[in-house]
Amino acid sequence: MFSIREELANTLDEIRAAGLFKTEREILSPQSAHIRTAAGELLNFCANNYLGLADNPEIIQAAREGLDNYGYGTASVRFICGTQDIHRQLERKIADYVGMEDAILFPSAFDANGGIFEVLLSKDDAVVSDELNHASIIDGVRLSKAQRFRYKNSDMAQLREQLEAARAQGVGRILIVTDGVFSMDGYYAKLPEICDLAEEFNAMVMVDDSHATGIVGEHGSGTPSQFGVADRVDILSGTLGKALGGASGGYIAGPAELIALLKQRARPYLFSNAVAPSLVVGSLKALDIAREGDDLRQKVADNATLFRSLMSEAGFELLPGSHAIIAVMFPGDDGARLAGDIAARLGELGVYVTAFSYPVVPLGKARIRVQLSAAHSEEDIRAAVAAFIQAREDVVK
Repeated sequence: MFSIREELANTLDEIRAAGLFKTEREILSPQSAHIRTAAGELLNFCANNYLGLADNPEIIQAAREGLDNYGYGTASVRFICGTQDIHRQLERKIADYVGMEDAILFPSAFDANGGIFEVLLSKDDAVVSDELNHASIIDGVRLSKAQRFRYKNSDMAQLREQLEAARAQGVGRILIVTDGVFSMDGYYAKLPEICDLAEEFNAMVMVDDSHATGIVGEHGSGTPSQFGVADRVDILSGTLGKALGGASGGYIAGPAELIALLKQRARPYLFSNAVAPSLVVGSLKALDIAREGDDLRQKVADNATLFRSLMSEAGFELLPGSHAIIAVMFPGDDGARLAGDIAARLGELGVYVTAFSYPVVPLGKARIRVQLSAAHSEEDIRAAVAAFIQAREDVVK
C-alpha cells in the first residue's frame, strides 16, 4: 500500500545519512549577542544582527506603538484593502537611505527577488548572474522567461564572455545581477568592474545588498556607496531582517517607473499581505538608528578585525576580507566532519556557531561561518576564540 509517510521518512533518513540534516536550536530569549536556550546561555556568533538592533529598546518601543496605532495586521493585500501611510513612509525612507528614487516593500527579501525578474525581463531578454548569488535570486530568475547566463564568482573575464554571448544572440535587455556581499565567504562583489562592463554592453546592474545595507558604505547605505558606484547601479534589493533590526520584510529600490510597474505586476506583492504594522514602525526607527550609527559600524568593524587577528594568531585558516562574515575554513576530505565536530564542541563550550559543508559550499571547502555584531564585547570575542582553540584541541587528537 502506498504510504507517503514512509517515503518522506526514507527521504529524511537519506538526508541524515548524507550529513545534511539541519536542526533548529530553540532560543528562549530575544536575539542578541548572548542568548538563552534550554541547555543554558550561549555566546551567539550565528546571527545577521550586525548592528545589534534585534533587541534594541527604541525599536521595540516603536513596534509597540505601531501595534497600538495601526493594529496587528492589514488582513489583505495593499491594492485591495488599502495601504497604510506607514508603509509608504517606510518605502520612501528606504529609497532615500540607499540612494534610489523609490522602493517597494515585500514580505521578505526572498519574495522581493522572487518578484522582480519576471516583471522586468521577457523571453527576448537576458539575465547574467554570479554563480554564488543567493538562492532567492536563483529562484527568481527561474520564474522569468529570460535567457540565462551564469559566470564564475567575481570572474570578470567570464562575465565579459557571457555578456558577449548574450549580445551575440540578439537579446533585448540585459540585466547583470550579483550579491553585494556573498554570504558564505564575506567577499564583496567587484562592483566598479561590473558597472564598467555593464556600460560597455548597455546592460543594467542589480545588486542584492542584504548583507551590506546598514553596515557598509556612507552611513551604511550599502556596497554601491562603498565602491563609489551609487549612480551606476540601477536596482537594489535588500532586507529588513539583518542589520536593520533583524525582523522580516524586504524591498526593491530603483527608478520610480520600475517600482510602479512592480506594484502592478509583481506576484509576491500582489498576492501577499502587507508587512505587519508593528514591523513597519519598528523598521522606521531602525533606519534612523542605522543612518546615525557610525559608532555601531565602527564597533562591528573593530570586532571583526580583532576576531580575525586572534584566530590567525591561533593558526586557524580564514578567508581574507574585512566584512563581519568570517569563514573559518576546514579544507580537505575530512574537513566536513572536522567542521561539524568542532562546531558541536563549541556549542558544549557555550559558543553558538554553524558548520557548512557540501553541497551548501563547494566540495572540500567546509567551514564554520562566524558573524560579528556590534553587540559583541571584546570579552565575548576573546572567549569565542579561546573556545575555538579548546574545541580544536578536544576534537583533533
